[in-house]
Amino acid sequence: MQDQYLDTLEYDKILQQLAEHTAFSASRALALALRPVTDEDAVRHRQQETTEAKDLLATRVELSIGGARDVRAQARRAQLDALLPAEELLAIDNTLRSGRDLYQKLAHLDEEAPLLSNKAGQIRPLHHVIEEIERCLDADGQVLDSASPELARIRRESFAARERLLERLRRLVSSSETSRFLQEPIVTERNGRYVIPLKVEFRGRIPGIVQDQSSSGATLFIEPLATVELNNHWHELKIAERHEVARILRMLSALVGDEADNITNNVRLLAEIDLALAKAHYSYALNGVEPELTEARWPLSENPLPPYEHPLSLLKARHPLLDPATVVPIDVYLGGDYTVVVITGPNTGGKTVSLKTVGLLAAMHQAGLHIPAMDGSRLPVFSGIYSDIGDEQSIEQSLSTFSSHLTHIVDLLAKADERSLVLLDEIGAGTDPVEGAALAQALITEFLRRKSLTLCSSHYAELKVYAFSTPGVQNASVEFDVQTLSPTFQLTIGLPGRSNALAIAERLGLSEDILVQAREMLSPDALGADVLLENVRNASQAAETAQRETEEARARAEEMERELRQKLGQIEEARRQVIEEAREQAREELEQMRQELRTWRQRAASEGRAAQGSAAAHPAAPLQEMLRAIERLEERVQPIEPMSEPRTVPDAEMRVGDRVYVPSLDQEGQLQEIDGDEAQVSIGGFRVRTELDRLEYRGRGRPEKEPQPETLTRRAKGPAPSMELHLRGMRADEAISAVTKYLEDAYLAALPWVHIVHGKGMGVLKQVVRDQLRGHPLVRSWRPGELSEGGDGITVVELDSVE
Repeated sequence: MQDQYLDTLEYDKILQQLAEHTAFSASRALALALRPVTDEDAVRHRQQETTEAKDLLATRVELSIGGARDVRAQARRAQLDALLPAEELLAIDNTLRSGRDLYQKLAHLDEEAPLLSNKAGQIRPLHHVIEEIERCLDADGQVLDSASPELARIRRESFAARERLLERLRRLVSSSETSRFLQEPIVTERNGRYVIPLKVEFRGRIPGIVQDQSSSGATLFIEPLATVELNNHWHELKIAERHEVARILRMLSALVGDEADNITNNVRLLAEIDLALAKAHYSYALNGVEPELTEARWPLSENPLPPYEHPLSLLKARHPLLDPATVVPIDVYLGGDYTVVVITGPNTGGKTVSLKTVGLLAAMHQAGLHIPAMDGSRLPVFSGIYSDIGDEQSIEQSLSTFSSHLTHIVDLLAKADERSLVLLDEIGAGTDPVEGAALAQALITEFLRRKSLTLCSSHYAELKVYAFSTPGVQNASVEFDVQTLSPTFQLTIGLPGRSNALAIAERLGLSEDILVQAREMLSPDALGADVLLENVRNASQAAETAQRETEEARARAEEMERELRQKLGQIEEARRQVIEEAREQAREELEQMRQELRTWRQRAASEGRAAQGSAAAHPAAPLQEMLRAIERLEERVQPIEPMSEPRTVPDAEMRVGDRVYVPSLDQEGQLQEIDGDEAQVSIGGFRVRTELDRLEYRGRGRPEKEPQPETLTRRAKGPAPSMELHLRGMRADEAISAVTKYLEDAYLAALPWVHIVHGKGMGVLKQVVRDQLRGHPLVRSWRPGELSEGGDGITVVELDSVE
């Protein structure tokens, strides 16, 4: 990929936008140097890396390289025995810690993000270098007393010597004999030595060495002779301290020099990972997608293909440098049954922007960047992207001359092949229109022969007819609203554009006489071509309208069918409910009659015994006959047979309140909440979470009686769960899901108590688990484990019981 063609597309501005998302200079340099590649495997690798980074940022928004800096130059200097200052050693420490943190975060994600995990796995944490620098330096770059026993001793003695010196000077300035000679009773410092301010007129009254004089000349700063030895001793200790600090910094520099190669490699890996994160951030900023990579082979067919089957298929593509709030998306498809598209239409209508959009998105794709388009967009890997664009309305380009256009095209012809993308703006322009149109047709014919995917723009009417009549070439247009005198910027493939010059002139109020003369001066061929193309346009628009109406009618029919099926299901469910309620009422009435008959039988028996067996007073036989009649009636009131298969509705049609069946629990409940792909179901006295597609629809919601805890009985279903649940190594959200499912399984298996093993660590998992257990409907109580059970790394849970 040659920069001259990429610069024409303003690819450098894409890189500048990308660089704004990098975190340090090394990755910024990689971003600005990023170029498209022509190897399919390399493009696929780059795109996967960007997608992995974007997926990681979706769940780990804090992921970054932290405070890393490009310290490769410092590492190389240290390798040459240079002494590094403390601030450079701190920069190296911060960079190594950033590398270590990324290593810990990404190296184990070999399934979730294999490419980035592999890069992070190559980072050398260099713990010993980090520990040694942080043992010797504080966060401000000061060498700590703990850096060496010698430095600690020197600083202790230096502090004591300084205190003795200052105490001697304080006594001197507060003495009544000397204080009257001083400007102020203070001790200050000049030239690194402690002095007192003597009035110049009392020179010699206090013996000492003059170290400085005030700007006014009224004050002499003298070091009294009585403190010279103390000052000297303190200075000697300060010099010894500087020597020891230099020795420590040299030791740290040597340690860095020994690991210079690993540090340099770590910076390179951090820069590459940060570039991947920057590409992910840029993808979010553009609302970008990873396009499907297609085979660089065309044309695929002699017959028309749907847009999504073309090797180059950009859906709702947007120019990445234009304001996303105002840019008009375009659909471009090429390479199926045609390899050349001729875009015609008025100036400022969007022809050049369309060409640049296709070229930029192809370059971005091969550089590993996501493209601003819809999911389902497709791009091949081009061997070269060649453009000759003289931007008349400009995205910051000046008008090109015919000779410069032709020079570029000659160079382009020497390189373009069957795997190339060619973009030509105003092909054949800048010269005599007849010759220009002929030259344009000849160039298009050549690119058609080479099978280069080609998009070109033009005003020539001859090219519209040529595209209409030449297999492998397709018309396209950008439209202009004559009523508002403004372009729509919409690209339509399959229809030629109109210049609209006479229509615009008429709209602006040009004399009708002049317009009539202009129309009379048009050649018959031009008029015939315009009529032909207008007929084609009208026919195409009519076909599109008919197809759209057909699709809308089909969609309405499918919707009606779905609604009818739904209503039939509801009617069937309502019928079942009515019959079931009627039979339940009949059972209750029969039971009530049976109870009354038993009461009468008992009363009759009692009265019969009282009458000493009188037959008239003992109607037990009729009562028995009535009981048998009731039982025969009850046998006829049978429950409704269950359906052979649970009736289901699509997930999207399930509503809160529906009755559903949970196969994993062998229970029915009411759908309480739908959250994406998950659902919450009320079963008896508690709620469970499960995947929405695992629920079986059992009927539309109707007011239910308040669920009673007795509706769900504990049972052993399948193998009983273990008495212990191990959570160590899980994230908080994974632990919550695991505990929820485990408690349900343990409850249904009738386990009296269980152990949840979360470990001690930082206490995060322990806190998450115990917060979840508080108020849980299945938990009677919980407590930390005893020392013999595992201590505070285990929580013992006593489960509730349901009789």
